[in-house]
Amino acid sequence: MTLGQEFSTYAVMLKEDMSRLTEAAVLIREINLGATAIGTGITAHPEYAQTALKSLNRITGIELVTAPNLVEATQDCGAFVHVSSVLKRIAVKLSKICNDLRLLSSGPRAGFGEINLPPMQAGSSLMPGKVNPVIPEVVNQITFAAQGGQLQLNAFEPVIASALFRSFKHLTSGYLTLGEKCVNGITANHDRLGQNIEQSIALATALNPYIGYKASTSVAAEAHAKGRTIRQVVLRRQLLTEAQLEEALRHEALISPRACAASPDCIKTPHVGPRDAAPVDCEST
Repeated sequence: MTLGQEFSTYAVMLKEDMSRLTEAAVLIREINLGATAIGTGITAHPEYAQTALKSLNRITGIELVTAPNLVEATQDCGAFVHVSSVLKRIAVKLSKICNDLRLLSSGPRAGFGEINLPPMQAGSSLMPGKVNPVIPEVVNQITFAAQGGQLQLNAFEPVIASALFRSFKHLTSGYLTLGEKCVNGITANHDRLGQNIEQSIALATALNPYIGYKASTSVAAEAHAKGRTIRQVVLRRQLLTEAQLEEALRHEALISPRACAASPDCIKTPHVGPRDAAPVDCEST
């Protein structure tokens, strides 16, 4: 998995909810002016609703619409619930993204250290050079508040609106701050990423089509037990040639589906390693 794949996933996650916010905006634009007490419109002038609607649209610049059923619109606050739920979805996803950024930037030696966050301030008066992920942390705090909000449906719609406006304000502030002061300045730690790939036991998974599941499991176990890399164990056991191993562990081949039979080096020929690690027929995998 590349950093590009990871960050594009974050973009898709948030883009989905931008679409949901657009859908919610359609519902929230419905108004019930002219409904009078319970939605019947009794005592209101027949043209009142449309006249008031035109005035509101002119004043606000928003394309409001009169609800098709005024009785339903008067008693149902579901549109507010829908908007609130979308905001909570965004908060949960932003929190998850910030947690990932904090973890990926942890280090430089005792953590992942795969990305570098832009330093915003001195991290510690005790430890020189310490950099804290302050922007992801502050967005975490904002999203915790948004996730913890409770929406009470009652007659006091101004209270509901006030709570939603606060959520919008906080999430918008956090969203923009995260992008401008953190995400835009993130860089990849290429050396550390390369080391993590080379030392990963998970590379044994890529060997399945070449030497089979059983042999791949054995390679992974030895690499873990003896502190070796997958590459070192495979070459020591002579399970694959260097050229075949390079083909199997190409970075490009590890991040997307591939048909084993399409590889010219896919092992369908007599094997060079021990009999217990005999290769499998690619077409059967």
